Amino acid sequence: MTDISNQSPLPSIRACVFDAYGTLFDFGSAARACRDELGADADKLTALWREKQISYTWLRAVQNLHADFWQVTGDALDFALESLAIDKPGLRDRLMNLYLTLEPFPEAADVLKRLKAAGMRMAILSNGSPDMLAPLVRAAKFESFFDAVLSVEEAGVFKPHASVYQLAVDRLDVPAAAISFQSSNAWDAWAASAFGMKVVWCNRYGQRPERLPGKPDREVKSLAEFPTLVGVN
Repeated sequence: MTDISNQSPLPSIRACVFDAYGTLFDFGSAARACRDELGADADKLTALWREKQISYTWLRAVQNLHADFWQVTGDALDFALESLAIDKPGLRDRLMNLYLTLEPFPEAADVLKRLKAAGMRMAILSNGSPDMLAPLVRAAKFESFFDAVLSVEEAGVFKPHASVYQLAVDRLDVPAAAISFQSSNAWDAWAASAFGMKVVWCNRYGQRPERLPGKPDREVKSLAEFPTLVGVN
């Protein structure tokens, strides 16, 4: 079993692949920007919205009833708003539009800049649809950092299906074992490991380890700790 307390650099990494939501971009920033309307419900809405968003991707995947992440995100938001009895004109549209320009985490830009300067190949691999990811990356001014921005729409199924992780292998032309995959979502980190990637779990939210196939190779609390794990100072 891999010891994720070992923080020595991962060997033979040729590419770094990042999850988007919760890893590079703060999905909680949409509701926080609406505290003027949500007040104390902002954090509760964020938690329930995210919980339903992820569960809907899993349920659609096992039912083979795919819809893109924009629809899933909207369906999850509708559930959360109704569950919390929040009914304010225009709020739904405001929250959905904010999802297209989520705030990047404070350390993300510097980390990506350092990796790019070191010559590392990089990609995003996300449940997000292309129409969601493009404005997100553009608003953060991250376009120049990535060799590819990969959406599950190319596979027609959400993570953690193996065909999604295969997208990064095929597009970057790098074996899975030479890719370092970073995600804050524990289930995503374990799945990428089971697929064969090296994995750094960015455990931003203090989650407990999963009991699933695979296991991350390293664990960090933010991406600021990541570059040294692929030999970048």
